[in-house]
Amino acid sequence: MANLIVTGGAGFIGANFVHHWRRVSPQDSIVVLDALTYAGNPANLDGLDGVELVEGDICDTALVSRLIDDHAVDTIVHFAAESHVDRSITGPDAFVTTNVVGTHSLLKAAKAAWLDRGTGTPHRFHHVSTDEVYGSLEPNDPAFSETTPYQPNSPYSASKAGSDHLVRAYHHTYGLETTTSNCSNNYGPYQFPEKLIPLFTLNALSGKPLPIYGDGMNVRDWLHVEDHCRGIELILRNGRIGETYNVGGGQELPNIQVVEEICRGIDAAFAADPSLAQRFPNAPAAQGRPTADLKTYVTDRKGHDRRYAIDETKIRGELGYEPARDFPQGFAETLAWYLANEGWWQPLVARAALAA
Repeated sequence: MANLIVTGGAGFIGANFVHHWRRVSPQDSIVVLDALTYAGNPANLDGLDGVELVEGDICDTALVSRLIDDHAVDTIVHFAAESHVDRSITGPDAFVTTNVVGTHSLLKAAKAAWLDRGTGTPHRFHHVSTDEVYGSLEPNDPAFSETTPYQPNSPYSASKAGSDHLVRAYHHTYGLETTTSNCSNNYGPYQFPEKLIPLFTLNALSGKPLPIYGDGMNVRDWLHVEDHCRGIELILRNGRIGETYNVGGGQELPNIQVVEEICRGIDAAFAADPSLAQRFPNAPAAQGRPTADLKTYVTDRKGHDRRYAIDETKIRGELGYEPARDFPQGFAETLAWYLANEGWWQPLVARAALAA
């Protein structure tokens, strides 16, 4: 039995992890620590028993220390982060504060509880990071591995790189039992509608433009969030202390292909279910037009990395990780979830517009 703190557990990936962990380890105690900023949503945790949600800031070291002591926490799974690249370009301060200072706050509290005051019992600090810390790849470059040099190109990725280095330092300097995972682009249920897949899906349902950066040929490796959660579970259970593991979906696709898959999926869903035309009358598919009519090209983002790709050799070889979904299957499941959960995302569309 483990006692966990999951930071950012009311956000997209964190909430999916809490649901996953509750299914695979129902006996464990889970405290979710989340600041409930614009992307945090208590509704993401609806239906979960035995999960305590604490609204608080990871920069509040005293609060983190109290939670560790009060709940005899032996595992911290750290998702909490500012993560939207566009926001980091216009407002980088919040990214440095949350991603660097906040991670250091958690590390200080963990060290104090588990090493300074602790008895040396096993513990784990797992840090969830991103493939963006590695920079950008050319078309023929090999995929990112755990030994790829860091070359972050945005304030977001630079702040995550800084947090990765702090986690490594606390292991090598103090002996804190840490692991880190660097993941590729996630998608799936509960994703706040500012990222590409939920944004374009919901725009298409309301007849709004689908704005494609540049030529649409920026390439990403797409990872269904449930596959990501399974990868983290493997690292927590069997990963080597002090190690980093790259977690990818094995689905390297240009953005324009992802957009075309979204358009095809929505057109097919409307063709199969006539009631969708009544629910979403502004969608082109409700009017007999292809969703692709909404595609529009816009000026590329500043510092837009051209290509990311993940080499999963290490986690596959050591821990037996393998993604269970290809992108068509994963997106079909994701679209079905959004169509079935309009009550979850409708209030967030207004929040996303206000937070933009």
